[in-house]
Amino acid sequence: MSKIRPSKGAPYARILGVGGYRPVRVVPNEVILETIDSSDEWIRSRSGIETRHWANDEETVAAMSIEASGKAIADAGISVEQIGGVIVSTVSHFKQTPAVATEIADKLGTDKAAAFDISAGCAGFGYGLTLAKGMIVEGSAEYVLVIGVERLSDLTDLEDRATAFLFGDGAGAVVVGPSQEPHIGPTVWGSEGDKSETIKQTVPWTEYDSSTGKFPAITQEGQAVFRWAVFEMAKVAQQALDAAGITPNDLDVFIPHQANERIIDSMVKTLKLPEHVTVARDVRTTGNTSAASIPLAMERLLATGEAKSGDTALVIGFGAGLVYAATVVTLP
Repeated sequence: MSKIRPSKGAPYARILGVGGYRPVRVVPNEVILETIDSSDEWIRSRSGIETRHWANDEETVAAMSIEASGKAIADAGISVEQIGGVIVSTVSHFKQTPAVATEIADKLGTDKAAAFDISAGCAGFGYGLTLAKGMIVEGSAEYVLVIGVERLSDLTDLEDRATAFLFGDGAGAVVVGPSQEPHIGPTVWGSEGDKSETIKQTVPWTEYDSSTGKFPAITQEGQAVFRWAVFEMAKVAQQALDAAGITPNDLDVFIPHQANERIIDSMVKTLKLPEHVTVARDVRTTGNTSAASIPLAMERLLATGEAKSGDTALVIGFGAGLVYAATVVTLP
């Protein structure tokens, strides 16, 4: 018989607050067209993207995260000292160690919160949310800050016609806390490493030659990624609905990773979402911000009134790896 005392966590967890930060500089398609042979019409028709935000030197991964986190903590109505964990999902913090989460936890003023980074690409927010839920139910933290943040402009090849227009910068954060009712459903997540070459960094850091003037960048096989996202991720989204015990008719909001509006439209059609379901389309003015895209889209929907507190939302992230994570949540 075990001598270990059982954990004393909460029965369930929920999102209590959300915050976002978008860099000051707004970059229209016209700027992208200075380095690629394309057109504004082509970019919009292929992706839905009209503008994106690019960070300046002061808008670092840590700085953007702190801004978004402060808003999320205020929205949750708790003090910084109550944060027991900080989880940061990013692929664009270039210092291998220490984790940027530790810097964020310190500068926010937490009381020695557990802090770590994860690398799960565009599914990173879902991974972080699932880990936070586990920490709260297990009892190792009462409140956990989950941050998705990217400076993808640093990893964009502006001469690559297939990707130059896609990526943007920003940070989104949520506070996850205890609940007496289930407000974060079971997570359906996984990976398909056999398809890892479809989205990747052009060269590893060990092979980077600064004399070439060509910085490592993100590249992808557009058609292969599109087909996978539309057909396979619609199945994962349906599995998340099934796991939560609801149907599309029970949904109020759909917040998919903001990769491409054509992918979003196709998923809506495949899932047969009713017309009353609000669909996040933040990609139009924010671009693809990878791990930051879901919390940023969530924050905007609530700020504009397109979604409201208590709404039931399906969230799904998918990307490099290939990795994915989907769950149903109650909006804060």
